[in-house]
Amino acid sequence: GMLTAPLRDRFGVLCSMEYYQEEELTEIILRSSGILNCSIDAEGACEIARRSRGTPRIANRLLKRVRDYSEVKGNTTINKEMAVGALELLEIDNQGFDRIDNRIIEAIIDNFQGGPVGIETLAYFIGEELDTVQDVYEPYLMQKGFIIRTPRGRVASDKAYEHLKRIKPASNNQLGLFDN
Repeated sequence: GMLTAPLRDRFGVLCSMEYYQEEELTEIILRSSGILNCSIDAEGACEIARRSRGTPRIANRLLKRVRDYSEVKGNTTINKEMAVGALELLEIDNQGFDRIDNRIIEAIIDNFQGGPVGIETLAYFIGEELDTVQDVYEPYLMQKGFIIRTPRGRVASDKAYEHLKRIKPASNNQLGLFDN
């Protein structure tokens, strides 16, 4: 998106980046475990894959941390229980959200009444750089359907309320669809 159209047109093939599927990430984790010389079962690999944000780089990073946790606990094989324990210690929930993802959702719901809130205000409020929020956190939260980007700002979706176990207000016209 940061390349000019004339430069982009010079490439023979144009591709768009897509998140990896859980099954693909599981295969990557199983292969990487062999390279790292650590033992992992299919359920453990699947649990890490599920929380890897659709990205092999993150999957491999999490595998290394789960391996370290497993070694400290004296386990020779990483299983689902071991993966869950390590990932909870890293504050990575069952959606693959880390502490910052959850802070973004909490801020929109708790401090901005579900939105809309501007991205600059949101970044300032949670203490993160604007570019980091826009380029790292927001795309994944949007892809998973937890926040919605509107012309007036970011809005928490029903999934976000369910995720945080919050009750959504009856009606506050969050999307700004009925403004005069």
